[in-house]
Amino acid sequence: MRYWVIMNRITPLQAGDTVALAATARKVSPEEMEQAIKELRSWGLNVLVPEGLYAEEHQFAGSDAHRTSLLQECLDNPEVKAILCCRGGYGTVRIIDQLDFSHFADHPKWIVGYSDVTVLHSHIHATLGLPTLHGIMPINFGPQATPATESLKNVLFGGKFDYQFDATEMPHAKSLQSGQNDVTDGIVVGGNLSILYSLCGSRSQIDTSGKILLIEDLDEYLYHIDRMMQGLKRCGMLDGLAGLIVGGMTDMHDNAVPFGETAEEIVADAVAEQDYPVVFGAPFGHLGDNNLAIPLGTKIRLESINSKKVRIFAP
Repeated sequence: MRYWVIMNRITPLQAGDTVALAATARKVSPEEMEQAIKELRSWGLNVLVPEGLYAEEHQFAGSDAHRTSLLQECLDNPEVKAILCCRGGYGTVRIIDQLDFSHFADHPKWIVGYSDVTVLHSHIHATLGLPTLHGIMPINFGPQATPATESLKNVLFGGKFDYQFDATEMPHAKSLQSGQNDVTDGIVVGGNLSILYSLCGSRSQIDTSGKILLIEDLDEYLYHIDRMMQGLKRCGMLDGLAGLIVGGMTDMHDNAVPFGETAEEIVADAVAEQDYPVVFGAPFGHLGDNNLAIPLGTKIRLESINSKKVRIFAP
């Protein structure tokens, strides 16, 4: 029996299975989905493109009711073995409370995405305790296979993941390479920092205690990174972690009067009092071809290989 069947109650995909595209936030076009559909079919999968996927209402992929209905159909369809969210942007939070996850809870399947899809990841983890898949979305697929698409295929089809990368050393953070914390295990949760912050105090807020937290973000002002980290800190989401993994902090902005720290330094300062290991520069987030798939809600191991290189893998 394959690893993921045992660990996640989610049956790995196999050739001939059907996967569905879902647009929970910003609108998409047929042209933008063309490469992903072609790639998924090359994996031996059938691709369900729901009628109405390309609807438009201002920046959204149709009205809230429309997007809810289309995602609900995918959640309830027994033929659909995985749901790939087409893109992020904004809008998933507007529909999350209208969705019925009762059938999904009895028959879980991979829900794939990152960025705004963190709403789905967090809500499902907080209310159902089921795994989801943080990874590249169809809008990001290109004409050639990439590390991001290959990692997604590997996890979807039941493979273990094992990523090694050069971590960025940061002052004030207790890194794996310090010699004090060379290995840690835990259930991994998290996603986009802005979304995690926006869910604080709602029933979609995840319980991070004893877990390994992932964070990443894009196109934010540095002072707002600090505001969000302070928000997570005050909510207790940075206490009692097994570890913190920081992915891409991409295309950050500053004011005319500089904040004085990089995004990574801001994160390091926010957890400087903590004893758990903190790793920077992990290969996930808004990193294009290097946004590697990580199954959230599953156990991972974070391990130091040497003074610079770090390994994240399924133990």
